[in-house]
Amino acid sequence: MTAIDLERRRLDRAKFAVGFTFATNGLAYAGWLARAPAVRDGLDLSPAGFGLLLLCLSAAAISAIPLAGPLVQRVGPARAILIGSTSMVLGLTGLATGTLLGSVPLAGFGLVLAGLGNSTWDVAMNVEAADVERRIGRTLMPRFHAGFSLGTVLGAGVSALAAASGLPIWAQLYLTAALAACVTTPTVRRFLPHQPLPAGQKPAMSVRQAWREPRTVLIGLIMLGFGFTEGTANDWLAIGLVDGYHASETVGAIAFGGFVTAMTLGRLFGGYAIERWGRVVTLRATAASAALGLLLVVTQISVPVAMAGALLWGAGASLGFPIGMSSAADDPTRAAIRVSVAGSIGYGAFLAGPPLIGLLADHIGVLRAILCVFAALAVGLFASSAARPLRPAE
Repeated sequence: MTAIDLERRRLDRAKFAVGFTFATNGLAYAGWLARAPAVRDGLDLSPAGFGLLLLCLSAAAISAIPLAGPLVQRVGPARAILIGSTSMVLGLTGLATGTLLGSVPLAGFGLVLAGLGNSTWDVAMNVEAADVERRIGRTLMPRFHAGFSLGTVLGAGVSALAAASGLPIWAQLYLTAALAACVTTPTVRRFLPHQPLPAGQKPAMSVRQAWREPRTVLIGLIMLGFGFTEGTANDWLAIGLVDGYHASETVGAIAFGGFVTAMTLGRLFGGYAIERWGRVVTLRATAASAALGLLLVVTQISVPVAMAGALLWGAGASLGFPIGMSSAADDPTRAAIRVSVAGSIGYGAFLAGPPLIGLLADHIGVLRAILCVFAALAVGLFASSAARPLRPAE
């Protein structure tokens, strides 16, 4: 076997390992969100109180992202994912125990650990994905993010079955944590070898320098707008169906499943659109789809119309984050730092979204509160031109 064949096999192994890692992260992070009403009710929280509980997750996540880039640069993506997944497993276990005991502080502490772990895991797997994408020479980032969405589809399906069968949410969380703990270590062993910096050599870029780059900040704003669009559905779509349409928890889980299924399909096939029309045009088209879907959900015409809206919303939210990650990682020598900085801005959506919508929902209802997604989409559209690929000189 030639050296070229060996390299191709190594890249193929790494490609599948990265995709599987994205899927595991999606299952661990978002699988339980389809049963958010059960967590809320188990802890006896109001919409505003539940929004503040979710703030524990998002605040921890955004606080950890600036540290994740330097960590990935130092220890490599594989070790960084192991560190992050361990924190995630402990966090899900804490959330399960808090829900079982009715302890809001314990559940909040579990979400803090989950947020810290997810940020490290997220940055590391995106840096590895960008490296694999560059070496293979094809647009693969949306497909890797489709792996994340497949994890959430699986999680939503399991959640719907668990809700229909009466399985307590805390039991589902314990099972999810055990699964994530078992599969992560063997998966990251197939990543590409990490090349540490020689002793005494400084990194190509610092976090402070990346914050001063207009393009990196604008890419972060793209991720902020589309991340808010995605995160709002993750946190509030199921609750919106339950509260706004008086639907059952099972129907809410199915609606969330439709959303993440549409996201998955958008990411599986979005690479073709990006290669044909470019990142910027694709971003603008998906924003229009998200806006139309949002309107169909909030108009309260009927549950089937809301289901159709969830599909359009999912398709529209599908490509903003992967395009942002690919754009931030255009230069491999600065990828880890730029991804962490852009991600810090993007994850601001997950920091601001849950409490903002929760507070608004107390006064005007969940469905009207999520109309603020339109403002987030406007931010993403404003910054969309920054996603154009870097020229070699840049």
